[in-house]
Amino acid sequence: MNKPILEKLLYTNSKMSQRELATALGISLGKVNKELSILKREEYIDTNYKVTKKGKEFLRSNHPQRAIILAAGYGMRMVPINTEEPKGLLEVNNEPLIERIISQLHEVGIEDIHVVVGFMKEHYEYLIDKYNVSFIVNPHYADYKNIYSLFLARDYLKDSYIIPCDVWFKNNPFFRVEDESYYLFSKEQVKNSNWRVQARGGVKKVPSQELGDRMVGLAFINRSDAVVLKKLLDKVGKDRDLLHNFWEEILEQDRKFILKGKLIPSESFKEINSYEELRDLDFNSSHLQNDAIKIIEHVLKTDLNGIRNIRVLKKGMTNRSFSFEHEDNKYIMRIPGKGTDELINRHDEYETYSVLKNVEWTERVLYLNPKNGYKLSRFIKNSQNCDSNNPQQVYDCMKLLRKFHDSNFKVNHRFDLYNQIEFYEQLRNSPSAYRDYDLVKERVVVLRPFIEKNVKKQVLCHIDANPDNFLFSKGRIYLIDWEYAGMQDPDIDIAMFAIYAMYDQPKIDKLIQYYYQGHCDLVTKQKIYAYVAACGLLWSNWCEYKQSLGLDFGAYSLAQYRYAKEYSKKVLKYLEE
Repeated sequence: MNKPILEKLLYTNSKMSQRELATALGISLGKVNKELSILKREEYIDTNYKVTKKGKEFLRSNHPQRAIILAAGYGMRMVPINTEEPKGLLEVNNEPLIERIISQLHEVGIEDIHVVVGFMKEHYEYLIDKYNVSFIVNPHYADYKNIYSLFLARDYLKDSYIIPCDVWFKNNPFFRVEDESYYLFSKEQVKNSNWRVQARGGVKKVPSQELGDRMVGLAFINRSDAVVLKKLLDKVGKDRDLLHNFWEEILEQDRKFILKGKLIPSESFKEINSYEELRDLDFNSSHLQNDAIKIIEHVLKTDLNGIRNIRVLKKGMTNRSFSFEHEDNKYIMRIPGKGTDELINRHDEYETYSVLKNVEWTERVLYLNPKNGYKLSRFIKNSQNCDSNNPQQVYDCMKLLRKFHDSNFKVNHRFDLYNQIEFYEQLRNSPSAYRDYDLVKERVVVLRPFIEKNVKKQVLCHIDANPDNFLFSKGRIYLIDWEYAGMQDPDIDIAMFAIYAMYDQPKIDKLIQYYYQGHCDLVTKQKIYAYVAACGLLWSNWCEYKQSLGLDFGAYSLAQYRYAKEYSKKVLKYLEE
């Protein structure tokens, strides 16, 4: 049955000719005549093409009742836009994506709309008043994929559309009449789809080496299939491992796709997953001109067309960064992460980079804003991070670290280790999660006079001497990312490298010998152990503060507390002896 023709006949006040129907629906006149014959034969319309009582009943019983819009995710590939707006509010032709979807739903009479929100949920709040939508809040949008969002909305699946918030449809994809459930595919053939829609709507799994039809993300679920889908989602809710999947993965059961497939032309929609996809769809979108892009355009003297191949870099502990290409060069744009302003003094960082601007063994910074921390730097090509389990690379890192310390760079700010411990304690603004924290802290504080008595010199230190901040490229080594740098005892950088690498004591001892070239006295060695304890406590508090913001660093946070606990005992035992 041709639902669009039946729908047109019912919801148009005046009778439409076959030619008018063909024009309105974008199909051939012959196709219209064929479908009208079927509708008359099955008594959905009469000989005058008026909708019969049977036809009206069919339309009433097959009218979609509601919609679920999935809008909770980060949209990590949308950097730098996702630092300012969630994906659903990106504007194409001055219209937010999610508002276009809601308007298209309203056009076909669907008013019962549930929006699953999470990341930047407050930005969506105005939709409640403007469109009378309902919200479902997903508190775990950072932990799970969108299957958890659908799990939260599983009570609204009957006669419902499921819609991703980041898809722009040229024409309205929704109908007043739906009967069978379906999942929407595009005719575009892609590598990341295992499915291909057959002539009668069946969906066949294709071999891994073959291309499949692109999955669009939109689906319609009728009453009977809603029962099946809800049961599958109930199982997902009991198995946390399944929550790391996209919701479409439960549509495969026993190697079969449980819904029919519906194909649309690839040019009839755009899925907006990246800055460049938005730019290609609407070059004048207001969201293309955010702070990060304006900086890039100004510094590199380019425009939007000159910025290519934007890629999200691995999510760091403090910042969100992306790489991009301009002409023949590659660059990194750093955008400070959540809570960064509390942790880092950007004016001090600016001073550090000013002092180091002529050295060859750190990154070339083209722009650094001392107020907000935005940083643009040249990408070090063909580079790899230090492998903390590679003895030769670790030796080379210590050689560079010693060279840096011996250069005696000076700045006007100091990294005060014990004050920073107190500062991070205040930031977390709650008792430590560790039951014996007060005892461990007391031991670390007792070590302070021993550390300060044995400081031989103070120079500019990196402080964040993480193996990941040492880069190897074409026979050269670089030390990058100087956010925490300040005047301190050089031995603190050795301790920092050790605890970032999560070394045990034999590896720490080897690291010390690499730095001191086999000539480290016992007191200095014990002082480095004391730094291991104090720095472990420092970063343990840092982790607890970041966890209060919803960020978890897994084994790293626990390891830092263990360093504080175990190495404070070691040094105190040495001092007693």
